[in-house]
Amino acid sequence: MVGKQIYVRMKTGTIKRFFRGLCLLVLAGSLSGCIYWIRAYQTYLQMDEFDRYFSTVTTDEFTLQFKEPILYSKDFVSLSKLYASEDAPTLEGRRWRYWFRKVDANNKLIVPEVKFYSDLNFNKKGRIIAWSFSSLFLQIAPPKFLEVSLRSIGGAEIDTEKQQLRANSKLIDKITEDLPKKPAVLAQLGEPLEIKDEGDVEVYMYHFLLETHHIEKGYEDRALSEVKISFDKKTQELIRMSGRFAGLKVPLIIENFLMNLQGNRHSHQKCKHA
Repeated sequence: MVGKQIYVRMKTGTIKRFFRGLCLLVLAGSLSGCIYWIRAYQTYLQMDEFDRYFSTVTTDEFTLQFKEPILYSKDFVSLSKLYASEDAPTLEGRRWRYWFRKVDANNKLIVPEVKFYSDLNFNKKGRIIAWSFSSLFLQIAPPKFLEVSLRSIGGAEIDTEKQQLRANSKLIDKITEDLPKKPAVLAQLGEPLEIKDEGDVEVYMYHFLLETHHIEKGYEDRALSEVKISFDKKTQELIRMSGRFAGLKVPLIIENFLMNLQGNRHSHQKCKHA
């Protein structure tokens, strides 16, 4: 029975890869002038084998490292129509830093200043090798859940066993305790632009403006990032965050992962009492 399930899973994966490859060929034929879309899609396909093509490092920043980079620096400009705030040489190649500053409803900078950055690092061939977020960003997007969200982009299965969440209830509890609470987030970001009541959830909306020296005509609105942060009314915990930064969408959905964690915790407790 187990062998049959593995075979079916492998067969399903093969079919999925075949159709994705077919879509890629069709896309290549129809978008011959937009080769950056092809490279973006190839990078998306790599997400299915996250550990083979990516790794993450957490210090005072969170960094996604690309083991077999595909995208070029010029692709990010083509996709987002935006330019970085800073462009500096590094030992590996170049670093593009995007600065985001909190603004009011009229796009005026908030005082005292609230800002964070996101870095794109490229090798000497111009291919992306790392994508980093500053420490302030990690106040609203904990590294563990940011990694889980990235892993889920390509539809990859989140292997809780591999992360030792099934067998180690202490680790599950630790992750739950590390969820940012609303007072902690507000202490970092300040008052929101707007608050929406959605039943059991409160949605706090913030605006951040990208500091950039040039924006392609017709895409000026992309410099403004609308960040939505959702809190559970009962627990005051952050359960969802979404935003687009320099054309890169960053979804962080904690509630679904928490449901899995709770299920794993109950299973562990049942096994313990059995």
